[in-house]
Amino acid sequence: MADLHTDGPVPGEITITTDAIAQLAGLTAAECYGVVGASAKGGRLGRLVSRDKPERGVDVVRTPDGLVITLRVVVEHGLNLAEVASTVRSHVGYEVSRITGIPTVSVDVLIADVRMST
Repeated sequence: MADLHTDGPVPGEITITTDAIAQLAGLTAAECYGVVGASAKGGRLGRLVSRDKPERGVDVVRTPDGLVITLRVVVEHGLNLAEVASTVRSHVGYEVSRITGIPTVSVDVLIADVRMST
């Protein structure tokens, strides 16, 4: 039986696509209290994106310093919008950096719409 343990790193390259990072950011934002959906680009307010496409409504740009993430979210009516946006910004920034190992330079949250929860 072969010993699978090695003392050093195995050569190779790991690449995390911006699409995968956008998906991670979208799923993380959806976990935040007050976020009822994401909004895709287009139209005056955009259209509500289904939860099975979490990367829609998320833009990720790689810079030399790390990731710049922009999220377009829909927030539940009656909540403090600034507080929800702040929670989304800190939670997404922390989780994306923690999971990918890539620093997050900024997370911009655009509240595209406010909806009554059903």
